[in-house]
Amino acid sequence: MPTADPQMAWVDLSTPFPNDRLLLAERLDKQRLRDGRFFQVTPGSHELIVRFDFEVAGGGGMGDLGGPTERLCYLTIDYDHFTAGQRYVLEARSMALTPEARLYNAKREIVAEISDFYCLM
Repeated sequence: MPTADPQMAWVDLSTPFPNDRLLLAERLDKQRLRDGRFFQVTPGSHELIVRFDFEVAGGGGMGDLGGPTERLCYLTIDYDHFTAGQRYVLEARSMALTPEARLYNAKREIVAEISDFYCLM
């Protein structure tokens, strides 16, 4: 893991629940990221798109008795006040079929939530 640059804001990614499989940063300000496990941003306003895969019990369909299946979603988070030298955590979780994500500052205060999402399954 690279060292945090004091001129940048650092964002870690977290999935606290066991059925949440994968959280990766895909795009920052419409530019694809090389390593989606964590990232640094300049101070100010940014749009982040993350990929979030999570398990849905029973396949997620009405009356579906099958085993669990994975749901792949893309979440958009906008935040206008990234601060140099600060650490943030983007935490995603699944709520049944609906993804949820929140951006927390170093004081564990919610500073942003998803503004948009779409799922492929």
